[in-house]
Amino acid sequence: MNYIVIPLSIFFIFVAPLWLILHYRSQQKMNKGLSEKDQEQLQALVTRTEQLQKRIISLEKILDASCQNWRQK
Repeated sequence: MNYIVIPLSIFFIFVAPLWLILHYRSQQKMNKGLSEKDQEQLQALVTRTEQLQKRIISLEKILDASCQNWRQK
């Protein structure tokens, strides 16, 4: 009986509270949202994506003018 009581006591006194604190702290950080650095990176990606979309449109216009059946190939 003492073999189980002592480890369980140590677990419930020391490990379980620390585990709960760390768990809820990480949950709070996740719910906080994107950091400022992450938002800057996301905005840079959005800008780059818009530039690439414009380039694709330009390339499609060039291909339409030079080779009208390129979409069927």
